[in-house]
Amino acid sequence: MSDRAGEWRQVSKGAVEPIGRDEAVEPVSLWHNRDLLLWTGQVLSTLGTRMSSVAVPLLVLSMTGSASKAGVAGFIATLPYLLFYLPAGALLDRLDRRSVMWWCEAVRVVALGSIPVALYLDRLTFAFLLVAGCVGGTCFVFFSVAEKSVLPSLVTPEQPTPALAQQEAKSRAAGLAGPPLGGLLYGVSHALPFLADALSYVVSLVTLSFIRADLRVKRKEPVGVMWREVGAGVRWLLREPFIRVTVVCVALTNVMFQALTLILIVLARHLGASSGITGAVLGFFGCGGLAGAFAAPWIQRRLAPRAVAIGATWLWVVLLVPIAAMPTPLTLGPLVAAMAFVGPVWNVVVVGYQYKVIPDHMLARVKSIVLLVSWGAIPFGSLIAGALLDLTSPRSSVLALSGLTLLVAVIATASPGIRKAGVLTAS
Repeated sequence: MSDRAGEWRQVSKGAVEPIGRDEAVEPVSLWHNRDLLLWTGQVLSTLGTRMSSVAVPLLVLSMTGSASKAGVAGFIATLPYLLFYLPAGALLDRLDRRSVMWWCEAVRVVALGSIPVALYLDRLTFAFLLVAGCVGGTCFVFFSVAEKSVLPSLVTPEQPTPALAQQEAKSRAAGLAGPPLGGLLYGVSHALPFLADALSYVVSLVTLSFIRADLRVKRKEPVGVMWREVGAGVRWLLREPFIRVTVVCVALTNVMFQALTLILIVLARHLGASSGITGAVLGFFGCGGLAGAFAAPWIQRRLAPRAVAIGATWLWVVLLVPIAAMPTPLTLGPLVAAMAFVGPVWNVVVVGYQYKVIPDHMLARVKSIVLLVSWGAIPFGSLIAGALLDLTSPRSSVLALSGLTLLVAVIATASPGIRKAGVLTAS
């Protein structure tokens, strides 16, 4: 943080003191923070999840020959996003978040590990896969809310932004490597991607055991009725215009990106791409995202959250429109990478703002609402893409998505809540 009177620093666990104008704060390196082992385990967990996410539709197609059933499997796995994000926040404000994360990972070990066992015993059915996917998705919901709400407990006040950037880089790298690795393992044995995913949760369990920080919520008021507490989280969010509007923008943008993925596959094939070239085009998402994660701290030090929120939405519009005019599959790649570059910058700067203004005792509740809106919108992207591709050409579908993205940019630019947001700085 900068040396301004009235700001605070951490002097010991649970204690803070004001910083004077003439007193400098020695930054603490993230590399010396053993508690961030939590995120190291999550990188491997993300890698495993990306591997199994490729293997599931391949396995369903192999078992049933039905693309619609593969879509149903994906929908069931993400249905918990719509069902459980809202109550998850209130529940986690009452429980030990470390214990919740531990049990979520333990259940995911069993759920994903049961698939290779069922394959070995020749007992795997489509219904079995649906149940395993739904259980895994439910655990993901509770784990993700807990993980995002414990950040202030794991870092010092000046570390949230670099910690978010570091996690973005690791997650993007795992996301880049996971799909091709999952496809490779599936080619060796149908069971291997699921076995690798289960083992990644075992590693996450081990890293959780080494966390020293107290991850229990320090409440300022007694526990109340759960749904009233959910309502309190909703009311707090509605009173914070910057977060409220940016969450809506994220939800609409997630719909666009989910739809764009399917449309790009069809567009690349329309341009004559092989399966390998199509995969390479989608790989540019990972390359651009990784670059954006590394650049995000530099951008965060120079741009206010409101500038990023408005500028990112217009950049997505400018980059999306030319995709419809690209003559060859590989020319799509740089534009896809540039669009993906912006995402981590948004996550570090705009989400970093959330951590600075949401009270710790309400963090899980508010973040669960944020995740419900932003992640709950994702399944609709695939439905929109399918409808667009049925009604029109891939190029026209891209232009239709650019219209949705233009709406997001107009909302961000016209919103007083974004334009008048206070500037919060971090070192």
